[in-house]
Amino acid sequence: MPNGIKVPMPTLERLANYLTIFSDLKIRNVETVSSADLESRAGINAAQFRKDLSYFGEFGRPGIGYNVNELQARISRILNLQKTQSVLLVGAGNLGAALAGYHPLRTENFQIVAAFDNNPNKIGKQLWDLTIQDIDEIISVNKVLQARIGIIAVPASAAQETAERLVSANVVNILNFAPTFIRIPSNVTVRHIDFLQELAVLSYYLPEDD
Repeated sequence: MPNGIKVPMPTLERLANYLTIFSDLKIRNVETVSSADLESRAGINAAQFRKDLSYFGEFGRPGIGYNVNELQARISRILNLQKTQSVLLVGAGNLGAALAGYHPLRTENFQIVAAFDNNPNKIGKQLWDLTIQDIDEIISVNKVLQARIGIIAVPASAAQETAERLVSANVVNILNFAPTFIRIPSNVTVRHIDFLQELAVLSYYLPEDD
């Protein structure tokens, strides 16, 4: 990162959101936008947008704005999305199957290259275009694939062991869908996706019954 500055996680989350917005602008044949345009079009706070970009150098031209193609490409490089990132999937149940078949992953430069499970009834079966492999083989398989991102789509009771297996296979970034927190080494980044937690937050905003 520029000048050794630590970029806040919310900024990285917004950068990913900006990419989605720029893709939509390209579909609409919008070539150039200003931060004010983005605020009116997508509800992005113009000052926050400029601050987020400031972590990574100079963007745009005064009086002209931002070239959508150039800005999208530059943010993609910042997020290491200029090339396809290989992903390991652990858990071949309903959620794992849905993730493996989620086409936008590939369009956004992510590719699930291997799927693993510990259920003998699933090992060797097809999961979309992948053959489900034994979780015991994850280290040897990833020596070849060299994936650095892993997805945990297993029950909560198996999440910690799964995380440890991924770390042992040299995975350094984990997306955890299991409804539990996992303990990982300090050099590994983990993101937790908890549907129940998100629904509970939304429930708070429901109007009270009369």
